[in-house]
Amino acid sequence: MKTDLKSMTLAQMQAEFRALGEPAFRAKQVFTWLHRGAESFSEMTNLSKPLREKLDGLYTITVPRLARAQRSQKDGTIKYLWRLGDGNCVESVVMQYHHGNTICISSEVGCPMGCKFCASTLGGLVRRLAPSELLDQVIFSQKESGLPISNIVLMGIGEPLDNFDAVMQFLELVNSPDGLNIGMRHISLSTCGLVDKIGKLAERKLQLTLSVSLHSPDDESRSRIMPVNRRWGVDTLLAACRDYFEKTGRRVSFEYTMIDGVSDSEAQAQLLAKKLQGMAAHVNLIPLNCVEETGLRTSTHAVIARFQEILQQHGVTATVRRTLGSDIDASCGQLRRKYEGGKEDGICRSGH
Repeated sequence: MKTDLKSMTLAQMQAEFRALGEPAFRAKQVFTWLHRGAESFSEMTNLSKPLREKLDGLYTITVPRLARAQRSQKDGTIKYLWRLGDGNCVESVVMQYHHGNTICISSEVGCPMGCKFCASTLGGLVRRLAPSELLDQVIFSQKESGLPISNIVLMGIGEPLDNFDAVMQFLELVNSPDGLNIGMRHISLSTCGLVDKIGKLAERKLQLTLSVSLHSPDDESRSRIMPVNRRWGVDTLLAACRDYFEKTGRRVSFEYTMIDGVSDSEAQAQLLAKKLQGMAAHVNLIPLNCVEETGLRTSTHAVIARFQEILQQHGVTATVRRTLGSDIDASCGQLRRKYEGGKEDGICRSGH
C-alpha cells in the first residue's frame, strides 16, 4: 500500500524526506505542487526524474474526479459531486459573495448522526474522509470553477467532529503559508453538538468560527429531530458553548432551521432567547431546504420574520440565511443521493 502523501503536513513531509535521504527543501517543493493541484509526480518538473520515480513508487496522490456539476442560474452557486478513489462521492458547493468566494465541503461520505431533516444522513455513514480528501475539495473546486477560494465552511455531508483527527489535520494543511494559506478566521466548522469533541476543539484555541446546529431550544422537540440530543441535551450543549467562548474568545454561531410546526413557534423563540441570554452568540435562521423523504416543510416568511423579531427584542443577534442554489439540489446530500440511483451503499456510478 502506498502512503497518502497529501495528508501530511509540511513538517511531517520533511521528516519523511529526510528518512529517504532527501533534503527538506525537496519536501517543500512537493508540498507546494500538491497544494497547487498537481495530479502526478511527473508534473513536478523541478525534481529530478529519478526522485520523481522513487516518490511514485512509494506514495499516492489523491485526485477526485468530477462526477457532476450544477450551476445555479439564479446566483451562480456551483455544486460539485466529486468521485473519490474508491468510487464513493461527496459534494462541495462554491458560493459567491461580495466579500469573496466561499466553499462548503464535506467531511464524511454519508453521515451517522440521523438528523430527520437532512438528506446527508439518509443512507448512514459509509466512511470518513482523509485529510487529503477534504483538501482536494478546495483545491479542485477552485481549479474547476476558476474562482479563488477565500473562505471555507465545513457544513457539507458528514459531521466534522465525528472525523476529528482528519479535520484537525486538514485545518493545519489548508492554513499553511506554503499551501492555500487560508486563515482560521476565514473557516467555519459546523457540528450537531458532539459535546466531548467541542471540549477537545476548545483546548486547541483555534480562531475559527464554531457553528452549532441547534434547531430547537427544548429537549423534547430537538431529540425528535436530532438523535444526538438524547446523549447531550440542550443545556449541556449550551454549557459547552459557553466554555468554548471562554477558552477561545470566539463567538459561537447557532444554526437554527425553521421547520413548520416543529421548531418555529413563538414559545420556542422566547425559550431560545432566554437560554442565550448573556452569551456571545449569533443565531442564523435557516429556511428548511425540503427533502422529499422527510415529509417536513419550511416555515412561512411571516413566521420566520416573527421568530427573528422575538430574538432581537431580547437582545439576541439573529439573521435569516440568504438561500443560495435553490435550483440545484440545494440541500446537502441531495445531489449525491440522486446520482446514486437510489442505492444505499454510497457508491457513485457513472451514467446515473
